[in-house]
Amino acid sequence: MEGIVEIDQVTVRFPCGTTALNSASLTVPRHRIVVLLGHSGAGKSTMLRCMNGLQRPTSGRVIADGVGELTGRKRLREHRRRTGMIFQLHHLIGRQTALRNVLMGRLGYHPTWRTLLPLPRADVELAMDCLSRVGLADKALQRADQLSGGERQRVGIARALAQQPRLLLADEPVASLDPATANGVMELLSRICREDGLTAVISLHQLDLAHRFADQLVGLSCGGVVYDGPPRDLVEDDLSVIFRSIRKNPHREPASVAV
Repeated sequence: MEGIVEIDQVTVRFPCGTTALNSASLTVPRHRIVVLLGHSGAGKSTMLRCMNGLQRPTSGRVIADGVGELTGRKRLREHRRRTGMIFQLHHLIGRQTALRNVLMGRLGYHPTWRTLLPLPRADVELAMDCLSRVGLADKALQRADQLSGGERQRVGIARALAQQPRLLLADEPVASLDPATANGVMELLSRICREDGLTAVISLHQLDLAHRFADQLVGLSCGGVVYDGPPRDLVEDDLSVIFRSIRKNPHREPASVAV
């Protein structure tokens, strides 16, 4: 296959009647940072969830390199093991230390019974190395709920790295952060992807960050792909299509959309 993961004519329709994706297709190239750009409800999160099997398509196919179509428990487990997920709201266990949260990235490599015991020393050393890479080695034994928002997001990145993934999926990873912290988190993600040769798919609504960090921009609107190309080729007409449903109401348009 051409990319590390492919979305092939995928439609996702929820029982309430809402169509989140509508015959959407996308090929994610290897070793690139792909940014999904669009307003809330455009289909970004649903597309990301389809890429790791958290959302099953109503129709169409999701195909992963080396695994095939994401059907069946065995294929899903294999794909998820090497696909790191970074969430907007961190999804950390607050009462656990940063180190124990990062170690959860290793659970997919052990049978269920083994996770009831302390994980091997090699896993602990790997988790500490991941915390060091995100600048939090000194916070390893601190509870997650005592960390700042930016620190918690970096713990989430370290947890994803602990999986030793080939593919990173990040769902609005900086939406809840102030601009300076958001820029720092994106710089960290970008650096790690370059150093490790990782592929990343990141959903954003901040156009300035998308322009700065994306190798490939994918614009979504009304559940469909309306732009797929390099940031330098994105023009005002493309933005008008991507953000058309909110530009009708200027009070809802995010400031970062303006060019």
